[in-house]
Amino acid sequence: MTGDVTAGLELDATVRRGSFNLKVAFAVPPGQVLAVLGPNGAGKTTLLRALAGLTPVAEGRVTLGGQVVDDATAGTFVEAARRPTGYVFQDYRLFPHLSVAENVAFAPRARGLGKAAARSAARSWLDRLGLDELAGRKPAELSGGQAQRVALARALAGEPALLLLDEPLAALDAQTRLDVQSELRQHLADFAGPCLLVTHDPLEALVLADRLLVLEGGQIVQDGTPGQVARRPATEYVAKLVGLNLYAGHADGPAVTLNAGGSFTVSGHGQHGDVLVAIRPSAVVVGSEPPRGTSARNVWPAMVTGLTMLADRVRLDLHGEPSALADVTPAAVTELSLRPGSRVWLSVKATDLEVYARDHSEPAVQAGDPHDLDQ
Repeated sequence: MTGDVTAGLELDATVRRGSFNLKVAFAVPPGQVLAVLGPNGAGKTTLLRALAGLTPVAEGRVTLGGQVVDDATAGTFVEAARRPTGYVFQDYRLFPHLSVAENVAFAPRARGLGKAAARSAARSWLDRLGLDELAGRKPAELSGGQAQRVALARALAGEPALLLLDEPLAALDAQTRLDVQSELRQHLADFAGPCLLVTHDPLEALVLADRLLVLEGGQIVQDGTPGQVARRPATEYVAKLVGLNLYAGHADGPAVTLNAGGSFTVSGHGQHGDVLVAIRPSAVVVGSEPPRGTSARNVWPAMVTGLTMLADRVRLDLHGEPSALADVTPAAVTELSLRPGSRVWLSVKATDLEVYARDHSEPAVQAGDPHDLDQ
């Protein structure tokens, strides 16, 4: 089966694996890279398996490259081997007994090309990804970065209508990841079809993807551009992912009463009803006493419960009403003698609060006690 990369991907289906249900509906146009994020057990792997033809949908259908590849009602199901998808697994899954060239040639062979044509396609992709000198090596002789490039070459050599990447950089060390990330971005920009990238790394998603889709508990909780998602997270998980404080509350004009305790005064906001309030940790000012001579309209006491060094800054875990995360310089930690148990005052300008209506179709936000991201 061949696919038309110009037709994109459309999915409106329910996928079941044991007692777990994944219910999603979205489309990915040609040339777009969609990053799929979510906590463990959210349904990311189940989604990729359904798109690759490894797990049939229980309800609904999948259309790829202008052709229906899975339709539960009509009984249509195109098996993985005949589906026009390229799949790069987290552990790459290169065939250990085959050379690099033979691994790459496997994909076009599986799509029905003869040996000579498959070898020609493999040589072309080895050249495009700078792997010519590795053609005769076995996977055991490759570095992590080289293995990742070979896996990508194998996936692309089959001329897929859809490219699936499952944590493609997770197995690499930090420095190699940065180098390969830059290369991968260029290769994805050259791919004409839709691409789904599953990742746990928010920076990787922001760098590589045109759009973010977040799964929680088998449902889509947010879908938008990286800027939209980073600025207005819909759930606590998303807020942690992008490094924001997120609070649920009720707005009455400029006053917002927070569900978990405390309140904020916001600027230029005439909204009424349930809202979410997002604050950057860098916008939270920390002092040893109540601030004087400041325009900040939100001031409250808190206690330091944790300090974490993050590159050039220190992230403070602060308990109060509301609790918060704040970023300060190492010099400020010394100057203010900050340590667990320290009593401090927090202040935030009304203009630094992002306030927006809460979508009740999304899971409830457990806001008010934010925690640090894994960094």
